[in-house]
Amino acid sequence: MTALHSLQQPDHARGAGSDAGPAAREVVDRARETELLEAALRSGAHVVLEGPPGTGKSTLLREVAARRDSSYVVVEGNAELTPARLVGHFDPALVLERGYAPEVFVDGPLLDALRSGGLLYVEELNRVPEETLNTLLTVMSEHEIAVPRLGRVRAEPGFGIVAAMNPYDAVGTARVSSAIYDRTCRIAMGYQSADAEERIVGTRAPVPSPEWAACAVALVRSTRAHPEIRVGSSVRGVIDLAGLAHELGRSRGVAGDDWHAGLDAALVALSGRVRVDESSSRRPEEIIEELYVAAFGPPPSSDADDSEPGESGGGDPPGEA
Repeated sequence: MTALHSLQQPDHARGAGSDAGPAAREVVDRARETELLEAALRSGAHVVLEGPPGTGKSTLLREVAARRDSSYVVVEGNAELTPARLVGHFDPALVLERGYAPEVFVDGPLLDALRSGGLLYVEELNRVPEETLNTLLTVMSEHEIAVPRLGRVRAEPGFGIVAAMNPYDAVGTARVSSAIYDRTCRIAMGYQSADAEERIVGTRAPVPSPEWAACAVALVRSTRAHPEIRVGSSVRGVIDLAGLAHELGRSRGVAGDDWHAGLDAALVALSGRVRVDESSSRRPEEIIEELYVAAFGPPPSSDADDSEPGESGGGDPPGEA
């Protein structure tokens, strides 16, 4: 969802209770972070949730907003998020007809959250242009904003700003100013435990057995510690791996835990998610296959006997001839 999309469809982004799908997802292994976020918002503080992708930042906010019975407005941070798109604008056609009257002003996500006493959730904070971030400074300090020709808009009780950012991604990002950090509290969110990730996968994807899920989680977690991988996969990689393995098993007429179907699923689900270090001479597919064998064991003995040394029996990686 782009910043413009958020502005045009606020009803889709607000009202946590109305979004039955995402809101219904359980916040797994985040009791401490939930408590901290709720306490910070009750105290009137604004919060930055900082952590890698796939650690449940958005899910955590949905849960907290639902507990508060509060609306929330989602804004995706990117270069297109201008101050006018964040704050709002006068409708040009209606201005010609009625002048700069308050009723012809179209509220942006920020004013929508201010007037409703809801939460403004800014995704990818470090991708928001500095000029747009500066718009939030007075709002964070004074809980109000002065809009030219509209006047001063004060926040209703319950208003708060929650932002999320991935500190490990440097592509297309910018440094967040100390003025923003000085006005926010920070909650660091790392990856959940292996048990928690197994529970997440079990509720979001078809898995043939708990043992298979444990191996799949171990595979993905190993991408985060491999010396040749700079950025590993989140639990989303396990979810996609499980779904792909399930569908490949159905189309090939094999069991859901078929070794070769699992390998092909892992190559598709993970090779694009991991970032291999520049010092490595290997392709992502080679490393994923190595980690797959480490997690699930070698191919069945009959396949191993028929394969040449160094072959996994899984075929060429996707996109390779």
